[in-house]
Formats: sequence, structure tokens, C-alpha cells
Amino acid sequence: MSASSMLGAGLRGAVRRLLAAIQRLRLPGPSVLPVAGAVVGVYSGLAAGLFANLILLVRGLSLGFPLLVDAFRSDSEARLLLTEALTAARWHFEFIIVGIPLGLGALGLARLIQPGDGREVVRRRLEVLALLVLGALSLYYPLVALAAVNTLLSHAHGMGKDLEELSPFFVVLAPALGGAVVGRLLRDRPETHGHGVPEVVKAVESEGRLSARDGLLKLAASAVTIGTGGSAGREGPIVYGGAAFGSEVGRTLGFTQRELSILMASGAGAGIAASFNAPIAGAIFAMEILLREFQLRVFSPIILASVTATMVSRGIMGSAAMLERVAYMMVSGWEIVFYTALGLICGALAYAFIQALHGVEEFFQGRRPGRVSAWLGQQPLPIRAALGGLLVGLLALAHPIVWGTGHEFANEALVRGLPLALLASGCVLKLVATALTLGSGGSGGTFFPVTVIGAMAGGAFGEVLQTLVPSVTAPSGAYAMVGMGGAVAAMTRGPLTGMMMVYELSGNYAIILPLMVTCTLASALCHVLVERRAARAGAHRLALRRTPVRELVTWEEPVAPELPATALRERLLSSVSAALPVRGADGRLRGVVVAGALGERWRQAGEAATVEALLDAGPALSQETPVAEALATMDAQSVNVLAVEGGERVGVVTRMGLERFLQAGHHSAPLHEHPVGVTELRP
Repeated sequence: MSASSMLGAGLRGAVRRLLAAIQRLRLPGPSVLPVAGAVVGVYSGLAAGLFANLILLVRGLSLGFPLLVDAFRSDSEARLLLTEALTAARWHFEFIIVGIPLGLGALGLARLIQPGDGREVVRRRLEVLALLVLGALSLYYPLVALAAVNTLLSHAHGMGKDLEELSPFFVVLAPALGGAVVGRLLRDRPETHGHGVPEVVKAVESEGRLSARDGLLKLAASAVTIGTGGSAGREGPIVYGGAAFGSEVGRTLGFTQRELSILMASGAGAGIAASFNAPIAGAIFAMEILLREFQLRVFSPIILASVTATMVSRGIMGSAAMLERVAYMMVSGWEIVFYTALGLICGALAYAFIQALHGVEEFFQGRRPGRVSAWLGQQPLPIRAALGGLLVGLLALAHPIVWGTGHEFANEALVRGLPLALLASGCVLKLVATALTLGSGGSGGTFFPVTVIGAMAGGAFGEVLQTLVPSVTAPSGAYAMVGMGGAVAAMTRGPLTGMMMVYELSGNYAIILPLMVTCTLASALCHVLVERRAARAGAHRLALRRTPVRELVTWEEPVAPELPATALRERLLSSVSAALPVRGADGRLRGVVVAGALGERWRQAGEAATVEALLDAGPALSQETPVAEALATMDAQSVNVLAVEGGERVGVVTRMGLERFLQAGHHSAPLHEHPVGVTELRP
């Protein structure tokens, strides 16, 4: 045999072995989860960039539209500025060099996988991940171009100083018009109401799902709210949007409920990382606030999601720090006492903000005494949101911090650029304006407005200390910086998130000790003031989840595995749960047979099938098994019905029945109507 023939035979053998190895490829959920987390992080970064640029675009079309029109003239200065902005944009063409081969390679590999023997799952997962990578590339570069257009419109410096040059009528009417538009957008979608983070917490905690469509609608509505001057933050909608996309991707990839929760938390944490250019804080937010665990199995998807989201958002929005980098540090040991007091102030402010928001919501929904509240409750959402925006516009005439996010005033507080009067009044008016914007029906987050409130309060407190004891205290900017972290920690009841957020934004390690003191005390005080009822609600839910399943079992006569499928039909139709336990000749429960899962199996097995070919095999529960353990077993087995053994009797318990029990028990608890409010997180 010639050398060329031997070489050809060797190559053919290698190809056959490679194809055989590809057919043996398996992609279980835990191995795909980190990759899926990284992809979800990419889209969270894209969503953050899109959201930020939508806000700037809405603002720019109302203030800088003539400049945009002028850019179409060939000899205009605006066109030159646009060209410079496009040239200086961070295009990152290396994303194409890496992304396209990865995406096309995964698609090609998926085409080589033959159907059958469970390989459809592997093929679908490869195709979905590949298409998501290619889709991200197609979205990234238009967003970079949009960011360049917004650079032309000159919005990077913030809106505060611009308000002085605007007509008072525009300042008042713009938030009202934005509120009316947002009210119309959200009028028929009540599931999109709220402020983002609590809805994600609920979905992750209950291992539920979020809609990507609702996430996009929330982003658009919030962009209109903030872009027209409403007092709200960017992070809530981004958290919701990232978690919603993670939910959709996880369901498409066929993940279990537990893996789905981890992926939703990854998307939400990536949203925080991208919005604030703070990857560590985003990851800690996902683990501390959403999952409430720091285990190795959740690290990989969450960390990778935060990293990819930050990389993408830096390419779109730039890598400049959101806060001024100032080198404040402790001057004396006495300052620990002052930072302790600041922590208590931040905790009280977070409590006041929550109460104000609840009060405004109830007032605009007609649940407060008085004819005005009753009249407002009868009005449609667009009218209520427009009236709230009108009041916010009036407040903006008194202090420009009310307009939009107000982050430029936080920077002014950090560098001692504001007098005591403006700091104190800004703290109060920002609190009131945010409650009015969101409580009347506007869309947006509470996270960043609270940091601005904390900066104003900390700056005012620092100015008072500078007046009273200047020799033993740092400049007021240090207290403004720490106040931001204290306010975040109090609002989220997450001291680690507050610490790391401000540490990353400020880049100042010397301030870490005051941050630890203030964030811990602020979080603890807000827990005492607000969460005692929520803690009782949590204890009640925990008691329900520990309840044995014996009261929730539907006792049924079991069927034998040898029973013909034709004889099973009548038995199933007459059963209460449309499910029957299956018990073998040895007396051991083999699993359950469920009416809703028979169609495809029956067609594959044929009319001669027995129960053996149709059952869902799984462990049998004891009637003393707690509800929580039963739900966890269903998740681990990816089933919705389990058999239950109760001595002489056997039966079944369903996921729907267990969840209805928990829900009914939660609602029957004698709690205040706001045990956990729309801006609060569960303890």
C-alpha cells in the first residue's frame, strides 16, 4: 500500500473517530451554566448600554435636536464633532475576531450531531449559544455608534447646570409629559409595575420566571421617565432586564429550576456591574441580595456574567469612573463615633424613603383618606403618572438635583462643591421627588436615587462636623462618600453590597473602615425599623415550608407496572390529580404516571404499551416529608408529581398543590398590607 493510501486511510479513520466522539458529547446543565452566564452577561452589558443611551437620546432630542440636524450639513462644525466621536469610539474589533469563529464553530459542531439518544439537547444548546454570540456582535456596534451620536449632543456633563438655561415651563412640563407616556406604555401591563429589584428577588426566591418582553418594556419606559426629568435610577430596570433575559435563555437551554435561578441572578448582577462599572459589587449583589449564598457552584456563572457585562458596557459607555476619585482618609480615631452616627442617619433616611414611597403609592391609588386621594384612585395610570411628573417638575425649579438621576450632584458633594443649605435641601427634595415619580406610576429604580440621598446627607453631616470639630474630622466629601454606601446598605439590607459598591466607584481603600462601620449599622437599623413585620412573614413562610406533606396528599389506589395502557386511561381520568402512583410486585413504589405526560410516550410505545413504559420514575416521599424538601426533590428530578407512601395508603403530591398551599398560607397570615414593600427586599 502506498504512502498516500495509508495517509488517506489514516485521515478517514481519524475523521470517523472524531465524528463518533462528537456523537458521545454531552452538555449537562452544570457544565453549560458558566458559558450561559457569560453570554447573559454580554446581553446585560448591551442592555445597560442601550438603556443609558436611550436616556441620553430622549434628553438630547428634546434639548439638542437642532445640533443633530446641523450634523447632516457637510461643512458644519457638528458634523466634524460627530466624525471625531465616531473615530474615538471603542469599537473593539477583536470581539469580531473571537466571536465569529466561536459562533460559527459551535453551529458547525451542532450540525454534525445526529438526532436520537438524547443528543437533541446537546444540539439545541450549541445552536442557542452560538446564535446568541453572533446576535450580540450584531447589536454591539450599532450601540457604539449611538453612543457617539449622544457624545455629539453633549450630555456627558449631566443636566443639573442645563436647567438654568431652560424655560421654567419646559422644566415643569417635560416630566409630566414623560409620566403620561410611561403611564400609557405600562397601563395594560401590570406585571411591569414596580421598581425592578424586588420582582427579581421574588422570582429568584420562588424559582419562578420573568419575561424578556416585560424586561424590554421596562427599559423603554424607564428611559422615558429619566430622560424627561423624572427622579429615578437606572439600576432597577437593568437588574430586571438582565434577570428576564437570563430566565428566557435558561428555559430555552432546558435548565432545571435551580439552574434557572442562578442564571437570573447572574443576569441581574451583571446589570449592576455594567450600570456602575463595578464588576465585584455586581457579583456580590447577586450572591448577597438575590441568591443569599456564597457557594462555589454559583461563583462561575455570576463572576463570568459580571466580567463580560463590564467589558461590553465599557466599550459602549466608556471606562471613566462614575464618581470623582478623591483621596480622603480617617483623620483621627474619634471619627469612628461620627461614622457610627452617620450609619444611624442613613438607616433612618432609608426608612423614611420607604415610608414616603408607600404613602405616595397609596395616595395616588386612592387608598388614603380624603377626596383628593379618592379622585386620584379613579383616574387612569397615564393621568396619575403625569400629575406626579408635574409635581416633580415644580420641585426641579427649587433644586436641580431633582431632575433625572442627579449623579452629578453626588460628585459635587464628594469634592465639597455644594454648601450646607444645598446639601440638606437636596437630600430632602430628592427623597420626595423620587417617591413622587415612582409612587405616581413612573418607571425606574430606587438604587441610585438612594445613593444620591446618602451623598447629600453625608455631605451635610460632614459640613456640620467641619464647623464644630474641624481638627479631628476629614473633609465633608469623605462623609458624602461613606453616606452613599450607608444608604445603599440600608435600602438593600446588604452591607457587603454597599461597601463594595462605593469602594469600587471611589477607588479609595483608605475609606474602607468607615464604610464597614456605617454600612453595617445602617443596614441593621433599617432592619429594625422596617423588617420586623417582614421577618415575621419570613418566619411564617418558613414554618409553612416545614409543614409535612401528609395534609396535601391525594390518596389513590396504585397501579401495577404491568397494567396495559388501554386500561390505564379510565383510571387516570377518574383520579383527582390526573396522576396515579405505580407500585411493583415487591410493594415498592416505582414512581407515578401522569395524564399530561402520556401523549408523546404513548405514540412512541404504541397501543401495546404498559404502565412501565409510561411512568415517571422517581423516589417516593414519606408523608412526614416537609413541603420544602418535596419541592427540592421535584426540582432535582425535574418532575411535577411524586408518589407518597403513608403506611397502608399511597398517594401523590403535585408541585401545583404545594405551591398553592404556600401561597394561600402566605396570604392568610395576619400581616400588614405592606409586609415587604415594592422597594424592599426580603430578609
